Amino acid sequence: MRKLEVEEMNRLTVEEFREAEKFPFVIVLDNIRSLNNVGSFFRTADAFRAQKIFLCGYTQEPPHREITRSALGAELSVEWEKCASAVDTVRQLKASGYQVWCAEQAEGSTYLQNFEPLNGKPCAFVFGNEVEGVNQEVIAESDGCIEIPQFGTKHSFNVSVSAGIVIWEFVRKNLT
Repeated sequence: MRKLEVEEMNRLTVEEFREAEKFPFVIVLDNIRSLNNVGSFFRTADAFRAQKIFLCGYTQEPPHREITRSALGAELSVEWEKCASAVDTVRQLKASGYQVWCAEQAEGSTYLQNFEPLNGKPCAFVFGNEVEGVNQEVIAESDGCIEIPQFGTKHSFNVSVSAGIVIWEFVRKNLT
């Protein structure tokens, strides 16, 4: 076995990515404070061909040196929009036909392995602040919460790690 060189991976150019068919989901960031996390969301969105990222509240937007450092250019390929309010963004997405799911530990949450998106309906996945999580007002407007099972002593994952896990599971289910 040999590690592949970057040139052998046949990745899309930024222009090809913009024209490529996307998986039926968007990402909503609710007051993410770490610029490194924001950059990581862009890389995850690029890797899994997200339709768009909504940067809500005080979540910073590109261009910014700290976002670019972890996004590695993905902020140039992934469509994004700056929004004042995650609550308003969720309402607009629902009105446009999206199912809205918050990545959060909540009463009645659905464990990720049991999550089944409705066929033909796109999803919006909301990820919240690193300390406070998803705002309760946003949860109240959503269709539900997805919880990632954990088996250690800590009560949460890093928010950008959570995104990678949740979005991979969604994309995996859409590949079959």
